Amino acid sequence: MTSRNIGIGALAGGLLTAALTGLSYLAYRLVALPFAPFELFDWMGRVLPGPVITFGIDRMIDTLLLLGVNVADTAKSAEQTIALGQFMVGGIVLGAVYFAVTSARKIRPDLLSGLVAGALFGLPLVGISIAIGPSPVNPVLSIGWLLLIFLGWGAALSLACNRLLLHEREEPAAQPEETLSVEALSRRRFLIRFGTATAAITVIGAGVGTVLAQAERRRQEAALSATEAHNAEGASEMIFPNANDPITPAPGTRPEYTPLKDFYKVFIRTEPTVIDGSMWMLPITGLVDNPLVLTLDDIQNNYQSRDQYATLSCISGRVGTTLISTTLWTGVSVQDILADAQVRPEARYLHITSGDGFYETVDLDLINSDERIMLCYAWDGNPIPVDHGFPLRIWIPDRYGMKQPKWITGIEVTDQYTDGYWVERSWDKVAQVKATSVIDTVAVDAPITDGDQTLIPVGGIAFAGARGISQVQVRVDGGPWEDAELRSPLSETTWVIWRYDWPFNAGDHTFEVRCAEGDGTPQIEEVHDAHPSGATGIDSYEATL
Repeated sequence: MTSRNIGIGALAGGLLTAALTGLSYLAYRLVALPFAPFELFDWMGRVLPGPVITFGIDRMIDTLLLLGVNVADTAKSAEQTIALGQFMVGGIVLGAVYFAVTSARKIRPDLLSGLVAGALFGLPLVGISIAIGPSPVNPVLSIGWLLLIFLGWGAALSLACNRLLLHEREEPAAQPEETLSVEALSRRRFLIRFGTATAAITVIGAGVGTVLAQAERRRQEAALSATEAHNAEGASEMIFPNANDPITPAPGTRPEYTPLKDFYKVFIRTEPTVIDGSMWMLPITGLVDNPLVLTLDDIQNNYQSRDQYATLSCISGRVGTTLISTTLWTGVSVQDILADAQVRPEARYLHITSGDGFYETVDLDLINSDERIMLCYAWDGNPIPVDHGFPLRIWIPDRYGMKQPKWITGIEVTDQYTDGYWVERSWDKVAQVKATSVIDTVAVDAPITDGDQTLIPVGGIAFAGARGISQVQVRVDGGPWEDAELRSPLSETTWVIWRYDWPFNAGDHTFEVRCAEGDGTPQIEEVHDAHPSGATGIDSYEATL
């Protein structure tokens, strides 16, 4: 009987947790109250050991690749799905334990015991919500909301236990068979009503919340479309630095300049951090003779602005990754701001903190050696989107994104090195971009006739950070390496578009690509995993012609 009770408890716990999730999601989207599944997932990402986090990232990417979906487009959705699943499992387990214990007569399934169960579920999440960081909602209101919904969950669980397991707590000999049948029928009716009610709450809450989220996303995308400074596809004017280059991308090659809506997103929380730019200030403290507190207007108006076309890539991407994008960055040189702060001679590092709990240490020698390193406040000629670090993020040439904090909230100048967020979790301390080349397309639908010969355009990108690309080569079916044509890059810090027009030959073929850096250093062809320093190896593409 106990195993059956555990199953019923798991069902009740799951139904109630689904309803709680739907209701909580609606409140989250409607008035920005805490959403416990996401906050639990974010907190676990902070406290779990680095190898565990890396294992989880790798398995998620493996699964997405196995399903044939774009990692850049779906990684955040996958994380959110995992967060919801994790939360549901917690509710199911607690429901099963509560029903098992009460059916064994160790506690009474009354309101008090239900509230205790709800508190056991909710109080840790209240603590997590406080620890995760600032919220746009008053903390007292946030805590009160969490206590209300979890205590309500516990009260509903005790009611369900009373109705579903009532007859099992009485002596069977004291109950006639007719009474047991009536109680069984009553239990089935209650279970149907209980399931219907929880399902309705779940569907309404999740449905309305999703509608609100989609409306906000459409609003953001409309704002981007209305304000984008560049139109990467179908531009009527020659607005890019390499507009007159005679080498055109092979049909199907990714856009040379990434539309902001398609720029890859990687951050440590399930949702982007929202900061009110009008209230935001950047303190620059520590080993400086002139501590600064800068507003966004101060940074934009009191320093010479810089523009830089730059490609950013994620260290966790595999060979051929989609976690790489290019746009125009605008900001101010870190050197200029530090000059005003009057850094002391003994200073060695900048410790940068972010609104999402991220942190990183940047070597002052690196900053002093490269005036291009900048605090950026605009992409594509407009304020950096919320999803990508508004109001301020740093850009460091030749480094993976893991070294470049977004949503910056503080800079401390120090003489002590401390590991950054991902370095603490066993990723590379330097994180210098590895040279990579990718085949985007074998354009079988866009053949070229050259006399009696038919050519098939093959194309993609090559990137080596700020070190540039001097050569890209393609080979087919293990044959000789042939030079591809290189399009002039948007700048010395962006990827290079390459093209190779291959003499057509019907059949199944395997195409491979490799590159060399600006000084001739060859791409690493040996296969290495992304962890800890970035993936290496040769990208390949199979096509039937």
